[in-house]
Amino acid sequence: MDHITLHMLLFLLGAGFIASFIDSVVGGGGLISLPALLLTGLPSTVVLGTNKLASTMSSFTSTLSFMRSGKINLKLSVSLFPLSLFGSALGAYTVRQIPPEFLKPLVIILLIGVMIYTLIKKDWGKQLTYKGMSKKIAYLTAFVALLLGFYDGFFGPGTGSFLLFAFLMLGFDFVRAAGNAKVLNFGSNIAGLLTFMSFGSVNFEYGIPMGLAMILGALIGSRVAIYKGHTYVRPLFIIVTALLIGKQLWDAF
Repeated sequence: MDHITLHMLLFLLGAGFIASFIDSVVGGGGLISLPALLLTGLPSTVVLGTNKLASTMSSFTSTLSFMRSGKINLKLSVSLFPLSLFGSALGAYTVRQIPPEFLKPLVIILLIGVMIYTLIKKDWGKQLTYKGMSKKIAYLTAFVALLLGFYDGFFGPGTGSFLLFAFLMLGFDFVRAAGNAKVLNFGSNIAGLLTFMSFGSVNFEYGIPMGLAMILGALIGSRVAIYKGHTYVRPLFIIVTALLIGKQLWDAF
């Protein structure tokens, strides 16, 4: 394979920055980063692994940024982190045995449900109402973390939206929901990356420069979200979820 050209490097840097600026808050960065990497001519499996490398760098940066601003419930997110990591590893293993295409119709329905619910509940996520959880809710939350980790490793599209929605359901405001979601997303990204690396499906020459641009995008994107709060994160969440629905419908039909 030819070495990366200056034009391709600049293209990946720009695409990576924009993708992570969005992804650092509500997910969906793959809508930009994956098509950008496909234009390099890399095989599709290597594109997925290379994107996972850059996304891991991005989600780690976002996690640190939200954590430094006190927008992450450390006790909750740290307890759920291993479940997300394990679930993703299991999903990445399973996808080599079972094609994930059968999930597409269900994912479209769930994303539409998430968007409609968010549109109807106009003040939802504006204020923090989380006060802890019962044992029943704790078990359910652990199961959801494991399930979404598995989903991210197995299929992936919309994981950020589903994680953010889950934390909103627990009573977090949009910014804190985004922060906690990033912790779990980081866990699932690590597992996915290690899996792709074990298969030799990561191009470091493309992935590291893109990842460095994603670090900058994630740092700025998360800071903008923290500063602007609910009025910025909610509409961005709705827009990205709508784009994800459109992308899944396009792929399906």
